[in-house]
Amino acid sequence: MQTNFTPAQLEDPHVAESERILRKCVHCGFCTATCPTYVTLGNELDSPRGRIYLIKDMLENDRPADTEVVTHIDRCLSCLACTTTCPSGVDYMHLVDHARVHIEKTYKRPFLDRLIRSLLAAVLPYPARFRAALKLARLGRPFAGALQKSPALKPFAAMLALAPSAIPGPSKLETSGLHQPAGEKRGRVAILTGCAQSVLDPAINEATIRLLNRLGVEVIVPQGEVCCGSLVHHMGREQQALDSARANVDVWMREVETGGLDAIVITASGCGTTIKDYGHMLRLDPAYAEKARRVSELAKDITEYLASLDIPAEMPKGLTVAYHSACSMQHGQKITTAPKLLLKTAGFTVREPAEGHLCCGSAGTYNILQSDISAALKARKVKNIEATRPDVIATGNIGCMTQIATATSIPILHTVELLDWAHGGDVPEKLRDIAQR
Repeated sequence: MQTNFTPAQLEDPHVAESERILRKCVHCGFCTATCPTYVTLGNELDSPRGRIYLIKDMLENDRPADTEVVTHIDRCLSCLACTTTCPSGVDYMHLVDHARVHIEKTYKRPFLDRLIRSLLAAVLPYPARFRAALKLARLGRPFAGALQKSPALKPFAAMLALAPSAIPGPSKLETSGLHQPAGEKRGRVAILTGCAQSVLDPAINEATIRLLNRLGVEVIVPQGEVCCGSLVHHMGREQQALDSARANVDVWMREVETGGLDAIVITASGCGTTIKDYGHMLRLDPAYAEKARRVSELAKDITEYLASLDIPAEMPKGLTVAYHSACSMQHGQKITTAPKLLLKTAGFTVREPAEGHLCCGSAGTYNILQSDISAALKARKVKNIEATRPDVIATGNIGCMTQIATATSIPILHTVELLDWAHGGDVPEKLRDIAQR
């Protein structure tokens, strides 16, 4: 793609990077076939290629974002299916990240939109606040129907619909400290406990710690860890995201420098995609660039790390698992085979739903801010999953788990919960009825 940025514009390293990305696009349109919003809406401007044109025009002309640009960029899930499909290697992720920051700086959203986004940014990354908000959601459920009728208030209705009826208590295993293996030590890792996941389903990290300890891996829960920054990063709130990244880099580098780390294990693939990008996010910060690069290198999805260990095969479990590959796992981190191989080795029959490349519609806060498109994608995803006739659904991202669980009665668990059970752990609570058959 030909670009026409001025030398003065290209002095800005963010603009220079976007210009390099834009030049790789050859207008082929392959991305339209795998883009969830284009497949759903059929609008060229809701495809990666269409958004690239909008971003190019906005940045080249150095103008503030307008309503048209914001509408179509907001509809992007950042699922990154387009990057998997693109034959030219267009780095769409960093291009749309730049566009979102530009929107946040130059566009004044309607009052209610600003309020909702500020509320999400102030609550979701903070476990105590998020837990309190979920408790308050019980009081708001009777009003969900009325809120759904107003376009401006739909996000509040979506929040109430997603809020679970019961909230697990805080996990004792997630308090800062060291969890040592009973036998010979084979490795040492830090675990990201996370923000929303630690509230919605603490059993995921509990299963991770138990399994790693049984496999001889020492697990440290570092003191001072904060949200990875993913949620605010995708809303264009770059300063908040960078502050989170710096705080976590400091925490993990302290562990690297004192006890050493083989990996930083992450159980939410959405977080993993962002943490693996810390090196890029902080590349212009001389105080953090090298440390952030090191942290990104150490970051591993739990299945990615487990695949590096020698784990024995188990007897068949007699259960069929539909594996849903989260977009942040397959497109963001390019992890496609490890989770399925681990499940098969653990004794499960694994089935892959049709259209596995398409997003379930969760995408961080997307199912709140773009609830109609999200609902259409969820229905499509659940239909394909249920067609495999599984006993259980497995995935590696809490957002997908929460999203899919609202539309099916099939139990959905994190992949590591099934692996923990298969390799000596207790039956997950969600599977006790099935396991007793």
